Amino acid sequence: MKTSLIKSLAMGLALLSMAATAGAQELKIGYVNSERVLREANPAKAAQTKLEAEFGKRERELTDQATKLKASADKLDKDAPTLSEAERTRRQRELVEVDRDLQRKRREFQEDLNQRRNEELSSVVERANKVIKQIFDQEKYDVILQEVVFAGPRVDITDKVIKALNGPAAAGR
Repeated sequence: MKTSLIKSLAMGLALLSMAATAGAQELKIGYVNSERVLREANPAKAAQTKLEAEFGKRERELTDQATKLKASADKLDKDAPTLSEAERTRRQRELVEVDRDLQRKRREFQEDLNQRRNEELSSVVERANKVIKQIFDQEKYDVILQEVVFAGPRVDITDKVIKALNGPAAAGR
């Protein structure tokens, strides 16, 4: 938190110095809400759909296994008073083993999902950065920021970026 505050202050000071050196010339600043781009742009939505298709079955299998484990644990709790000590211990060990296996599968699933999500999102971020660079060049911005504490609607160009990513030219990329 402290480093982001320092970065924000440094950026503010840099902008003030840019404004001072610009003199009478107006400084053109833009702001892009990256989080919104990754949530609302069609390529980001397509990436999310692709991930859901790729990982949905595996996630459902893990959920089913967790449900079966819970049912087995509930059954053991219900049956425990009537079971012999040896049988109760054996079933408890089985449950622990199944739970350990399920936890390992969940970790592997999460690691695989995170890796694929990062791959997909990096592609979207790369495309978004190209669009931002085009807007920067075409509209002659002095600076376009992606992380700020506050930004007014006058400098927010997020809608332009999303529109460009969603446009027909973006579909062919």
